[in-house]
Amino acid sequence: MGAWQPRDEVESGAGWRLWMALSARVWPDESWDGTPAAAVAGLHEIAWECAALRSACPGDAPVLRLVDSVVFVLSLPLELWRDDHLPVDADRAALLHSDLAGVVEHFAGVRTVLAEGGGWAELV
Repeated sequence: MGAWQPRDEVESGAGWRLWMALSARVWPDESWDGTPAAAVAGLHEIAWECAALRSACPGDAPVLRLVDSVVFVLSLPLELWRDDHLPVDADRAALLHSDLAGVVEHFAGVRTVLAEGGGWAELV
């Protein structure tokens, strides 16, 4: 995934905002209604935060590579599941779980890169 080092206060703040967004719960909680759409609802919020970060940072800011990787990884499960309002069966649950597990794994990697570059590695 590479390394990241903030160039200035703006990028450091953007890195922190991305770190916080990726710290949000991705897995459904106990209120989950059993539908894929509800399971991926949190990904919408992360996508919106990524869009806000993209518009707040200069186009050459290295943190945007991390933002883009997050958007890329969450886009497929979001596209596949966001309009699926039927409760999952065992097969669909396994697919949904696999998709979310991939997102969680990528987010953990991005959070590690951000924490190491931003100087807050003790938080990982």
